[in-house]
Amino acid sequence: MDGNGRWAERKSKHRVLGHKHGVKSLRKAIVFANEQKIEALTIFAFSSENWQRPEQEVSMLMELFFTVLNSEVKKLHKNNIKFKVIGDLSGFSERLQKKVIEAEHKTENNSGLTVSVAANYGGRWDITQATKKLASLVASGELNSDDINEQMLDQAISLSGLPPVDLMIRTGGDQRISNFLLWQLAYAELYFTDVLWPDFDAQEFQNALDVFSSKERRFGKTSAQLS
Repeated sequence: MDGNGRWAERKSKHRVLGHKHGVKSLRKAIVFANEQKIEALTIFAFSSENWQRPEQEVSMLMELFFTVLNSEVKKLHKNNIKFKVIGDLSGFSERLQKKVIEAEHKTENNSGLTVSVAANYGGRWDITQATKKLASLVASGELNSDDINEQMLDQAISLSGLPPVDLMIRTGGDQRISNFLLWQLAYAELYFTDVLWPDFDAQEFQNALDVFSSKERRFGKTSAQLS
């Protein structure tokens, strides 16, 4: 969800306003995804590199995250939406960690759209924490290192219980992954738009889906094999 700060700066406003408007766009995206019967929506909210931003902005983002959890989880639950957070929660305050756990627990039995928020997340961290899980099993004698394969690593990675990622949408104009879901995006379609996140609405979301639907997804096969 890129472009909140630039959106505000172009309006000669404080970057905080951009993040607040970004929450409104997130709400619209979740509603749209739910209406379209999309199974899973993963939101990159705060990367492990974002701690390098100005302290005041980081503090505001943490408070905004807490406020959004307070105001939105009941709505998610009411609409049968499951909420989870992926990332290293230990970097957050105990107050915020507790709120995240409460939100996940409240919605854990819901069967509709799964909304995963990547917070204090990085793709390299994700792969590292997965390998640590397998290394621990090897160290305890529960697993032979020669038996480790891609499927095992896939099960240890974040989002392991969800379908493979089909489409990554990045707003804001930059055309890079920026350490997001490095393992999971192996065969995903990538869609980049110049639209800044606060301006991303249902129509922009539909545009991305229209482009996605036009793609021939071969997964290593030839077009002839698919047809």
